[in-house]
Amino acid sequence: MLPDPALVSETRAWFKRAADDLRAAYHALCADPPLLEDLLFHCQQAAEKALKGFLVWNSKPFRKTHSLEELGEACLAIDTSLKATIDAVVPLTQYAWEFRYPGEPEEPTMEEADEALALARDACKALSSRLPPKILE
Repeated sequence: MLPDPALVSETRAWFKRAADDLRAAYHALCADPPLLEDLLFHCQQAAEKALKGFLVWNSKPFRKTHSLEELGEACLAIDTSLKATIDAVVPLTQYAWEFRYPGEPEEPTMEEADEALALARDACKALSSRLPPKILE
């Protein structure tokens, strides 16, 4: 039986947004000088949208939130093998708001940006790999 086309479409839309945020993060890294604050925000957003896409695919509702821990716990209720990925990505939650407004005490470091980019990329890959083949094509 073929999957529900509406479910496939909504899942694709979430993962496309996640991919777009990863792309934006890479562009921020390539800016001269790099836009590290924007990169960190887009890394958080990529992880958030991939988690939401995974939940949509599994017909699990979620509330509007930027909490990767909350979304991750919902994903773990579906697939416990995601635990290491979820645990690693949860700290990115802070980038949904940190560095987004004037007055933040410190600037992010390149090391922090590189780590966030790797975590977001790995989370998107781990979550999308748990979908049936060809869903994201």
